[in-house]
Amino acid sequence: MKSRLTHPGRNSALSGMAVAIVLAAGALRGPAAAPASAAPATACPGGDTGITLSPGFCATVFADNLGHVRHLVVTADGTIYANSWSGRYYHNDTPPPGGFLLALKDSVGAGHADIVKRFGEGVSDGAAGGTGIAFYSNAIYAEVNDRIVRYALKPGEIVPSGKPETILSGMLLGGDHPMHPFVIDAKGNLFVDSGSATNSCQSENRMPDSAGIQPCTELETRGGIWRYDANKTGQTFSPAERFATGIRNGEGFAFDAAGDLFATQHGRDQLSQNWPKLYTVEQGVDLPAEEIVQLRKGGDYGWPECYYDQNQKRLVLAPEYGGDGGKTAGICAEKLPPVAAFPGHWAPNDLLIYNGTQFPKPYRDGAFVAFHGSWNRAPLTQSGYNVVFQPMAKGKASAPYIVFADGFAGAHKDPGRAAFRPTGLAMGPDGALYIADDVHGRIWRVTYQGGATAQLQSAPQPVVAAASPNSPLPPEGIHPDAGRQTAALSLPPGATREQVALGDRIFHGEASDGTCSGCHGSDAGGTSVGPPLNRGVWAQTDGSLPSIAHIITTGVTHPRDYTGVMPPKGGAPLSDDDVAAVAAYVWAIGHSAN
Repeated sequence: MKSRLTHPGRNSALSGMAVAIVLAAGALRGPAAAPASAAPATACPGGDTGITLSPGFCATVFADNLGHVRHLVVTADGTIYANSWSGRYYHNDTPPPGGFLLALKDSVGAGHADIVKRFGEGVSDGAAGGTGIAFYSNAIYAEVNDRIVRYALKPGEIVPSGKPETILSGMLLGGDHPMHPFVIDAKGNLFVDSGSATNSCQSENRMPDSAGIQPCTELETRGGIWRYDANKTGQTFSPAERFATGIRNGEGFAFDAAGDLFATQHGRDQLSQNWPKLYTVEQGVDLPAEEIVQLRKGGDYGWPECYYDQNQKRLVLAPEYGGDGGKTAGICAEKLPPVAAFPGHWAPNDLLIYNGTQFPKPYRDGAFVAFHGSWNRAPLTQSGYNVVFQPMAKGKASAPYIVFADGFAGAHKDPGRAAFRPTGLAMGPDGALYIADDVHGRIWRVTYQGGATAQLQSAPQPVVAAASPNSPLPPEGIHPDAGRQTAALSLPPGATREQVALGDRIFHGEASDGTCSGCHGSDAGGTSVGPPLNRGVWAQTDGSLPSIAHIITTGVTHPRDYTGVMPPKGGAPLSDDDVAAVAAYVWAIGHSAN
């Protein structure tokens, strides 16, 4: 992902009703409770920032509306560099003008960036930005499309004046995970993630009862970590440089004080939707774990044959490779387990091991994880959309994690409607923690303002409530759901109002274990996984009632413009009457938009 100052020796108005996040009495929301914090209540400057934090901590909005900001790095003089992304993952919307890279600086110590400059390749250059960014040997390294490029910085420059050099090219962009986070160590080793093209290396990706490919040839170029030389230009991505394997999607990287390298892993999806005879809906929502792994040369972390069951605390055999619903370990007993595990489908997008001194001792040497938030917990409530803190000792979890920062999603923990989604983490030279969001491009700066002693305690539960109009909320505001109004929808030919209402309930997971809202959003407005259904524009059908019912029944094996493959009936146990009801509801919301 990025080279940070955390590695030894590194070069280191809303109109009408305003809504905000207010504090409520908070209890630990990790696996177990911790003692109450000794830090006194803190009056944080700068007003409400839209998030809640562990007691004693304060945040300011360092910068806002920057585009889809992904990862961050901070230099020794406090300049923040960020990478941003565009394309189908963000509905092909229009990014801010200029390059996808940003340089930001607070030159007056106010906690806000007064210098914000864009540079690098932009849309007019054929670029779509990227996730990874690093600072090494007085140069900015950044992912852009299929390349990692280097911008040298001259003395006194914030924005590089020279043209970039290509360090690595030929990285793979297709499939489920086209991003390439990376990190550079003090010796110039560049570790880059090549995420998997599929969910679990099935012969038919994300389809029910589809067996895994034997052997999984995808692992030759995907599903692992590759190592290159940050000092060398003109390198080309190839199977030969694979450093570690069996990592489905390693978004976040971090070094600890000993120089050991750790990465996050996104656990696989759709256990219950693809294998309903082996897993209940509840198991599919809970499993498998999200992970932190310690990277070792030649290490195999199990994907796709294995997944980590955090309830059993072991790797078990995946159903695509002969698994029996989590009872058997098989070859997974020989794979490397994680050093920390978290609930399923939270989506860990970045990792930071804190080695600063601005935060109190309980937070030092532990890991912060930015959880982007889920879609695959449907039909139950989505989760994640937070930043957790995981205490670490000797390279492993040493105590239960806590939810350190919460409230990012606002009123809707939903991939299509969340106000913000945590994506990047970095530490400044003064020990401040920076958190990036890739919905609106907000960056928060978090500092400790509490007493000399503190104990780990989770952030208070966020509550939606009225607040002052000057609160820095997202541009479109956060509006509580006033309830779905199916009575106002147009009816398709031959359908009844009761049928449309049933389709509404199934769509939102309130009947028949429907999973539709997970991919298409609770408002049917679309997500990065599935297209919008409420605009009268049809991605896979002609918009007729029979064609909609057909797509629901057969699924979508090769989606257009979106990343989500849909199993038949969304993987839910829908009857013919259920399918007809969902089709009627989708027709109604789509045609009512015209």
